[in-house]
Amino acid sequence: MSHSYRVYIDESGDDGLSKFRSPNGGGATHWLVIGACIVRASRDLELVQLRDQIKTECAANKRARGIHFKDLNHHQRRRACQIIAGSPLRFSSVVGLKNTPKAEVFKEKNQLYFYLTRYLLERVSWFCRDNRPRVREGDGRAKIVFSRRGGLSYEGFRDYLRRLKDHSETTIHWPAIDIDAVDAQDHSRWAGLQIADCGTSAIAAAFEHDMYGNVEGSYIRELARNIYNRKGNYLSYGLKILPTLEDANLDQVQARILKEFM
Repeated sequence: MSHSYRVYIDESGDDGLSKFRSPNGGGATHWLVIGACIVRASRDLELVQLRDQIKTECAANKRARGIHFKDLNHHQRRRACQIIAGSPLRFSSVVGLKNTPKAEVFKEKNQLYFYLTRYLLERVSWFCRDNRPRVREGDGRAKIVFSRRGGLSYEGFRDYLRRLKDHSETTIHWPAIDIDAVDAQDHSRWAGLQIADCGTSAIAAAFEHDMYGNVEGSYIRELARNIYNRKGNYLSYGLKILPTLEDANLDQVQARILKEFM
């Protein structure tokens, strides 16, 4: 039987844990955001229409096969979020602050990425479980597709999930996750990955300071209806922040943006 959901996963930021960037300077991002775009499998092709509309209205290079949120200017990014807003899809994200002593334990390659993705898949599995009564087509499981990143073994990630399933007390709802079907594809070939890029980057913009020391909250506000929540509770579902909110040491602007989702 076919999958009930398609889940597209992308990231914003990097997993560097030293030489963090400062205003007007280079270096590692302070935040690594890993996000998922969740859609019914039966509506997967609608993501192509969304991508094409964004490309038509916003992208400078109409001949390019795909879109990247980072390549759009502020007005184009906001319009892209407006096009996505209200579509039958949901975003869930794990927002990880790296510039903290607690992050120093993640020294092995891809260790931080795996750790944050574990929390993301928990939330993806909860969404699939909770919506199963309304999504009767398919077998209830999610087909998970990552945007391919260099240096990451996806067979290694599948093994990581199998170890979690066998030995960990995670609250992942495993019947919703098809571990063997976890895949990675090139960003430019899949509309779902490009929509995931837009959603994840829009959320990251509310946390990661730009070269002038500013964050941008208009994108996440446009997408509020599409961010996974339960009865208005975003922070446990579509906006999971690690470490705790108390330890994140948000500035006034970041805190004001996030307060709208509390």
